[in-house]
Amino acid sequence: MTYRVCFVCTGNICRSPMAEAVFRARVAEAGLEGLVEVDSAGTGDWHAGENADPRALAVLEGHGYALDHTARRFEPSWFARLDLVIALDCGHLRALRGLAPTREDAAKVRLLRSYARPKAGRLPGAASPAASDPADPADGDLDVPDPYYGGMEGFEECLEMVEEASNGLLAAVRDDVEGQ
Repeated sequence: MTYRVCFVCTGNICRSPMAEAVFRARVAEAGLEGLVEVDSAGTGDWHAGENADPRALAVLEGHGYALDHTARRFEPSWFARLDLVIALDCGHLRALRGLAPTREDAAKVRLLRSYARPKAGRLPGAASPAASDPADPADGDLDVPDPYYGGMEGFEECLEMVEEASNGLLAAVRDDVEGQ
């Protein structure tokens, strides 16, 4: 049985394709390619049919990630085949949960950065973002900022946040796959 994960941002040309590329690499490194399918989409169709933003591609390639991508919009019917829908910011989280046909489908939507390890300086025993309720991101800023209107440094920052959360996400997905 294949476990399916879809990353979702606004236009599917910056954040979600970057997350898709990084997570696909993590899945391959873990030897889970045959068990975990990774994809991405946008909440809107503004860039449907386009490749990822050239800056996103440059940053990915500069860090050793490959991406073959065509932007598309997330469709509510996809919930039936997906196990996990990863939102890149709180706006995406709300939009996706609003599209979900059932409560069970809405529960599949999580914020990517809720899987990040706690930052240094957090008190021992304090709840980490991964342990927080993904439905209530009020305990910290868990958004991956949209780099589209900025320069390359925003894409580098985006990649850093995606990489930071991908290890925790992989651990959670591995637990789900092994529990199937």
